Amino acid sequence: MSQLLTSRQAEELHKSMIAYLTSTKLLNSAAALRQELAIGDTFDDATSKKYEGLLEKKWTSVVRLQKKIMDLESRNSSLQSELDSATPTSLSRRNQDPTSWLPRSPARHTLQSHRNPITSVAFHPIFSSLASASEDATLKIWDWELGELERTIKGHTKAVLDCDFGGPRGGTLLASCSQDLTIKLWDPSDEYKNIRTLPGHDHSVSSVRFIPSGAAGSPSSGNLLVSASRDKTLRIWDVTTGYCVKTLRGHSDWVRSVAPSFDGRWLLSAGNDQVARLWDASSGEVKATFLGHEHVIECCGLAPAAAYPHLAALVGLKKAPPASSSGEFLATGSRDKSIKIWDSRGTLIKTLIGHDNWVRGVLFHPGGKYLLSISDDKSIRCWDLSQEGKCVKTIDDAHSHFVSCIRWAPGVIKGPVAAGGDMTNGEVGKAKDDPGGKESIRCVIATGCVDMSVRVFAS
Repeated sequence: MSQLLTSRQAEELHKSMIAYLTSTKLLNSAAALRQELAIGDTFDDATSKKYEGLLEKKWTSVVRLQKKIMDLESRNSSLQSELDSATPTSLSRRNQDPTSWLPRSPARHTLQSHRNPITSVAFHPIFSSLASASEDATLKIWDWELGELERTIKGHTKAVLDCDFGGPRGGTLLASCSQDLTIKLWDPSDEYKNIRTLPGHDHSVSSVRFIPSGAAGSPSSGNLLVSASRDKTLRIWDVTTGYCVKTLRGHSDWVRSVAPSFDGRWLLSAGNDQVARLWDASSGEVKATFLGHEHVIECCGLAPAAAYPHLAALVGLKKAPPASSSGEFLATGSRDKSIKIWDSRGTLIKTLIGHDNWVRGVLFHPGGKYLLSISDDKSIRCWDLSQEGKCVKTIDDAHSHFVSCIRWAPGVIKGPVAAGGDMTNGEVGKAKDDPGGKESIRCVIATGCVDMSVRVFAS
């Protein structure tokens, strides 16, 4: 050790050792050390006092620095893996190209006011309003640009499990569903008044989504709404009349999640029976079933047309399906901690492994290149579909508890589409298929969590 330390450092160390032993009443050891080191009377009480806490101080600061170094090394390695995963073009274009944008920590806003876990978030198709649903039986409307609470909506008598914006052209509505067995419709243009309640399910209603009509000039408007329930059924509703127009039966257990295709032609559903199903929305027939998960399927989503080239390459197809063809590829996330990507015939294309707990949400990037996922491991993961589904980014500290929901802000439509042509929340990337208007991607994501907070990640 003496070779490492200068004579002055060695002397300091020896004196602080003696002072430490003296202060801890190990007087024999202190005397023996003094004798061996030939430190005589120069080491009096005043000197001892000076050196007393030095050893502990240096010891604790070493531990603190070691922790800091470990934190910096882990941050360094995550940034390095991000760099390794990036291609030169994605690096140079990333800052200005929304198709390459991925969320990063810290979040722009953390929105807190709910008194119980958040179950769902949904963006208004036009305004900067964000709705959140919670187990506290309320919905809250936030301004996601300012990070401020606008209002609290009360009406449900039990936990609100999901919400979605959509509806007839020029008449955007907010739909919510609850453990109280009902679906409620709220009118944002009239202070979110409850304009209709849809009873009919025999158990908790877990998921609700507006079905886009696919009509030219306004592809995302539509009068139909689909709901999934613990009563094992899906129901399709006409929001203008409030009637249930179709009941889809086929699942053998709780249906937890439902997602429509961008033109409203297909419905994808999944739940506790561990089988996802793709339904023809008009006939109510099952087109395909997806078997492979080993636990409850928590979430599902259909790929936007922008993802077809990457997914077609993953399958080995020479030519991607036409952008106008919906429901070609899909993803499911499960309590078995995996995400599976499928084609519309029920063939498993890829299994993505990485999460350490239940996967609670999957979301295709509107640019088509990435799939995002959230989990009870508190993280958001970004998978690159152009690199065979490689995980290229992980936000480990997305929330302080289980992350329960994720949504992408709907794009801004530029071009000849009339102002009334609302984008249905969540159904990203569909205006691309509509010659009437070009959709530009908004780099904004919202997540909700069991920690009772909503976070907004934005560029």
